[in-house]
Amino acid sequence: MRLLARSFAFVAALAFVAQPIAAQDASILRDSETERLLKDMVNPLVEAAGMPKDAVDVVIVNDPDINAFTSQGQVIYINSGLLNAADNANQVQGVMAHELGHIVGGHAIGIDNGFKKAGKITLLSLLVGLAAGLAGAGDAAMGVISMGQQAAYGSLLAFSRAQESSADAAGASYLSKAGISGRGSLQFFEKLQNLEFRYGVPHGEEATYASTHPLSGDRIATLREVYEKDPAWNAKPDPQLEERFQLAKAKLYGYLADPADTLRHYPPYMTTEPARYARVYAYHKESKLDDAIREADALLADKPNNPYFLEVKGQVLLEEGKADDALAPLRKATELTRNDPLIASTFGLALINTEDKSHLAEAETVLRAAVARDRENPFAWYELGMVYGAKGDIARANLASAEQQVMSDSPAQALRSAMTAQAGLPKDSPDWIRAQDISMEARAQLERKKDHH
Repeated sequence: MRLLARSFAFVAALAFVAQPIAAQDASILRDSETERLLKDMVNPLVEAAGMPKDAVDVVIVNDPDINAFTSQGQVIYINSGLLNAADNANQVQGVMAHELGHIVGGHAIGIDNGFKKAGKITLLSLLVGLAAGLAGAGDAAMGVISMGQQAAYGSLLAFSRAQESSADAAGASYLSKAGISGRGSLQFFEKLQNLEFRYGVPHGEEATYASTHPLSGDRIATLREVYEKDPAWNAKPDPQLEERFQLAKAKLYGYLADPADTLRHYPPYMTTEPARYARVYAYHKESKLDDAIREADALLADKPNNPYFLEVKGQVLLEEGKADDALAPLRKATELTRNDPLIASTFGLALINTEDKSHLAEAETVLRAAVARDRENPFAWYELGMVYGAKGDIARANLASAEQQVMSDSPAQALRSAMTAQAGLPKDSPDWIRAQDISMEARAQLERKKDHH
């Protein structure tokens, strides 16, 4: 239920790439707190680029390599490995500015349906069914680059040096206009340069001609001259944004890493909020309920109205089979975030898992609001189908299943569900029309699959 079936592939190299190239399974990570943070980080840059606020989405890819890229559409994809490797929010904003340069420059090409709908999707908030492979990804999540990436750096990168240099220059201008220092951008390039040396990426004139990207040393020299003259060079970072970044980074680490790695990185004697946040996930993955709840309660003692701390406490209780106990923190988190779709999905699941039919009406209300705000939320559709099924509304249960299946790249199942739903719905009603639309979309997916074979 948590990992959907469609895969997509790409190779990440040390430089920022705008197109995925080679084969490797990956998945999209969805988390309300992190997505809101990344939006708040990118929006000043988006507006500096002359685009409307919220015009660009930022999607987290569950991949340990240090990479960010764009594809068709106004979407920046950032690997979990890059977020773990970054020391601060300003460094990630430097990456975002560069990728925004690719978007504005029209450089992004190549992915048939984009990653946002096409990928396997993992709701970071929910740990049920966590794949064993994720539990061993702690070291990789800190940005260790495989030897195979060296070849990718030299021979598989898609964009010309001119496009990369153009994106660098554009990114620098967006940072400047937004009043954001370029220090983080330089720091991150220096981090990449250190990795180039560590993994033996060729340097010198021959390497420059062989590579489609400017080498990091060349980029650092060029950008340093630009950034140090910029009025924003000495701009102070936003302390609240930085605090949020460190929390989101720790949360991601705790989710992806082996618990032993998390406890080494954030040992129990550390009482900072990021350390406690990471340990909630570590203890939960080890089924240490009391320890996980103790850390969550410590977070809430200082910030009782932090919706994300409430969310994580509710998740732990829910996934330990204590759905009734999970309702209060999850209901409050949902209310505080005005029915955030991802948090509402978790709350809806808790309501369903109480197996108390008196909660079905509330679950339906919560989940319908969730899918109204985020139609590309397969978990909410799945759960809404469960609610409809429990209420005996089989036609709408099939429609909800069709919604979930069509975005999970299961067109044959989606077509069957949509046609069954259509047969049981009032003709020409909004739901009947939606079932018809899904049928057409599913048929189109099947035709594309047939063409690819």
